[in-house]
Amino acid sequence: MGLLKLLATAYLAALIPSVSALLAFPGAEGFGRNAVGGRTGSVYHVTNLNDSGAGSFRDAVSKANRIVVFDVGGIINITTRIPVSKNIYIAGQTAPGNGITVYGNGISFSNANDAIVRYIRFRMGKGGDSGKDAITIAEGSTMIFDHVSVSWGRDETFSINGAVHNVTVQNTIIGQGLETHSCGGLMQSDYGISLFRNLYIDNKTRNPKVKGMNDFQNNVIYNWGGGGAYIAGDSEGPSYANIINNYFISGPSTSVTAFTRGNANFHGYVSENYYDSNKDGTLNGSPLCVQTSCYSDMDIQQTRFDYPGPERLMAAPDAVTYVLNNVGANFPARDDVDKGLVAEVQSWGKKGELISDENASSLSSPENSASVAATDSDGDGIPDAWEDAHGLDSHDASDAMKISSSGYANIEVYVNSLVPSTN
Repeated sequence: MGLLKLLATAYLAALIPSVSALLAFPGAEGFGRNAVGGRTGSVYHVTNLNDSGAGSFRDAVSKANRIVVFDVGGIINITTRIPVSKNIYIAGQTAPGNGITVYGNGISFSNANDAIVRYIRFRMGKGGDSGKDAITIAEGSTMIFDHVSVSWGRDETFSINGAVHNVTVQNTIIGQGLETHSCGGLMQSDYGISLFRNLYIDNKTRNPKVKGMNDFQNNVIYNWGGGGAYIAGDSEGPSYANIINNYFISGPSTSVTAFTRGNANFHGYVSENYYDSNKDGTLNGSPLCVQTSCYSDMDIQQTRFDYPGPERLMAAPDAVTYVLNNVGANFPARDDVDKGLVAEVQSWGKKGELISDENASSLSSPENSASVAATDSDGDGIPDAWEDAHGLDSHDASDAMKISSSGYANIEVYVNSLVPSTN
């Protein structure tokens, strides 16, 4: 036990970002909360739904140090994977209409240090590269994903695996990984991953598979398959994880218990994790016992690991309500796919499916509905009406990237104001 505490203390001292540093945005939490994004760079407008070329999303993220805003809403159909550069803020909340969806293949955030990714949908699909993830991170540092919807991965759906430091995934849907693999994803890093208020749904396995330093709080996990929900390491390597106030709900595809494949190398602090296994159409689960029989033989700890947790920790039943009301790319509006996934959970065990082709799903593929943004005379990414109301010059493009008294660039103040700042 002394060695375990020493190792955990050493991790924290060397790796956890400063509490005093500026948050990526108001409401950013966890290991990735201090991501910088494109704060010292420039604004890039996505002006079309093309796969490539000037004004495309692919071009927007191809060079470092940009704040990416969307002058159009709708679906961007991509044929090849998109790599993201360093210091990018993808401000999906700026898209008009029903928001923005990237569909048809996957996206890589490997080495996309200081990424901020908010309010956007990444839906890979059967046409994507075989053996690849919808979102993958193999290396890099200090990233945060907030209100993202990720689905239809051909290998993993959202996977972090490798020399990856300080990442947060919060308020995000990770769902419907395509069979035969059908995985939520690996969350494997020795350097800090926070998973707060997410929905894992309709994945056969890895909901998630955790190894290393991990903080898993207030998540909802629904309708996993025979491969398991939370996989506790399944490894000879050491893991140090908090697993607190999550809710596991069996669905039609569920045939195994909530925690599997743990061993003595997985050191977990567990508290008030609920499990509703009866599929009876009512949410009526109860807390799991704090014993290895309920947590798959992991090494249960008596003291919580001192990781940067959520500011407001909810009881597991309250987390279900919050997650279903708020998770995913819900601004400007949820699409039909996300609405359908939330409705599945609300059947409390009666609805849900594992799929091999997104077109075979009862939720079906998204439909395009392009929209156009508000007037922005100087092209700085901030609409005229907002600039006029907040003392900026709607005919001076240079003021968008000026740092305000809050420490954020003016355009960050604008894009952050579009969505709630509390969790």
